[in-house]
Amino acid sequence: MTIQLPGPRGTLRTYEPRTEPLAVTTGSAFTSRTVFSAAHVVADPYADVSPDSPAAVDWDATLAFRRHLWSHGLGVAEAMDTAQRGMGLDWAGAAELIRRSAAEAEAVGGLIACGVGTDQLTGPASLAEVRAAYEEQLALVEASGAQAILMASRALAAAADGPEDYLDVYGHLLRQSAEPVILHWLGPMFDPALEGYWGSPDLDAATEVFLQVIAAHPDKVDGIKVSLLDARREVDLRRRLPDGVRCYTGDDFNYPELIAGDEQGFSHALLGIFDPLGPLAAEAVRVLDTGDVTGFRSLLDPTVDLSRHLFQAPTRFYKTGVVFLAWLAGHQSHFAMVGGLQSARSLPHFARAYELADGLGLFPDPKLAEERMKNLLALYGVPQ
Repeated sequence: MTIQLPGPRGTLRTYEPRTEPLAVTTGSAFTSRTVFSAAHVVADPYADVSPDSPAAVDWDATLAFRRHLWSHGLGVAEAMDTAQRGMGLDWAGAAELIRRSAAEAEAVGGLIACGVGTDQLTGPASLAEVRAAYEEQLALVEASGAQAILMASRALAAAADGPEDYLDVYGHLLRQSAEPVILHWLGPMFDPALEGYWGSPDLDAATEVFLQVIAAHPDKVDGIKVSLLDARREVDLRRRLPDGVRCYTGDDFNYPELIAGDEQGFSHALLGIFDPLGPLAAEAVRVLDTGDVTGFRSLLDPTVDLSRHLFQAPTRFYKTGVVFLAWLAGHQSHFAMVGGLQSARSLPHFARAYELADGLGLFPDPKLAEERMKNLLALYGVPQ
């Protein structure tokens, strides 16, 4: 049985899907690393909405996917950019997502951390308004019982005049946080509006400001999540962190080597790619828990081609590939996204994503994935 897949230049190639998925197991929490999957949201395909409408979410399917991640021992990083924060999911939708997911985490004993931002601000804002928006979201996350992730803010990037404004806003938030938070540095490849975050487009200068924030309040920082797609910079940064402050890699290009670490340390993980890779990633970390770095790398290294494909420029549209693979894997009944973002990638992109994911054995039911891929191809007029 074969399938005809379109290439980038209008040609078709024959691909033979695999017939068996990769064998993985469920299990308890990991012992050597703390690992979060940044999870996507499932749209309600029957809602009569436009791309500009508030998100219509299928809550049952969305929460079922989180239970899937928890069943493999992964933590859930909720209401992050993978959940389309600022790209289809507004603050009202994110707040409901946080409340529902935190309650579900408590019910099943799952690890959860939730994004705190300023996306209720829809226009130009003062620094005082930025602080108030952060405070509102921080209060909701803390009231839910989840750990807070202080996300980078488009509004702060627009309002700040320089490093001192970042030091002031983050210092204010850290002083009042009830529990240690995760600080999130999201690079402009994920969100162009965050160019020059921490007060400078020079990443060396920005790093110094970031480290100043942490050094001033090390007891309030559980860790940092770095999403700059620069492995060397992440390693240099994690070696300068105060004792007790963790580095959670957000590098979807270089995660195997960063999680494996070196003689001076390692990164934990908070990754969007661990949404489609969840079971396989969990299996790899359990191997790492035994001290088998080679076995860990042998499982995770082959996934990098898929991750680099999904996160190729323009990187911010990686969510489309993540949801596409969730549909093929049977985690949702449709390929629709909030904000209509299913249109953000090309058919050749989807075809390659299917081929790479199938080759890794990511689909629990390869036949279902093949049928759904053929349905999509038929919609685009590709003969089989």
